[in-house]
Amino acid sequence: MAKFVSVEEAVALIPDGASIMFGGFMGCGSAHKFIDALSKSGKKDLTVISNDASMPGGPLGEEFYGIAKLVHNRQIKKLIATHVGLNPEVATQSMQEGTLEVVLIPQGSMAEMIRAGGSGLGGVLTPTGVGTIVEDNPYCLGKQTINGREYLLIAPLRADFAVIAGYKIDKAGNVWYKGNTSNFNIVMATAADTVIAEAEVVVEIGEIAPEDVRTPGVFVDYVVEGGKYNG
Repeated sequence: MAKFVSVEEAVALIPDGASIMFGGFMGCGSAHKFIDALSKSGKKDLTVISNDASMPGGPLGEEFYGIAKLVHNRQIKKLIATHVGLNPEVATQSMQEGTLEVVLIPQGSMAEMIRAGGSGLGGVLTPTGVGTIVEDNPYCLGKQTINGREYLLIAPLRADFAVIAGYKIDKAGNVWYKGNTSNFNIVMATAADTVIAEAEVVVEIGEIAPEDVRTPGVFVDYVVEGGKYNG
């Protein structure tokens, strides 16, 4: 059963140099309270796996939104993502200063790489990126030809930690996501050694119908009560 901890206790679990998967899509479905606390913690040299680097401005007028706070504070050493174009600080740190390593992966490929990591598979075969610079990606293990068609063999992805966010989480750690906030959270919860889930609302066991559970509590190690997002 998941252990309920304060956000400070959850952040204390993260050592310098850790690899962390963050759920979310441009901040939608991200664990904002945890990320804010991590951004103030001084933790450094992190490897972050996420769909994107979020963006400088948030929907409620905040200066930095989601993991953009970690980028701004230069806490990330390596960023593995599918898109970073809406956060200009990534370009500054990676291309101009050389202080941030960025690995770009096609979005669908990243989702399947994480799924493979969570399932114990040795890789993913995909036609996406054949004949492009994706072949030079450090996670590309080579090519396979199947029935006359070329595929790239892409390595699975795992991390030390996955930090996910759910709308309702019960006291056993079962997670229900609201709308599209499930995005990368579901696969990331399977592909990390330690999973920290942030809840907007904590409910009693049984208040989430079994068929509505998207991430079973067996995958969740710790739960943080995040409350409603208010910037």
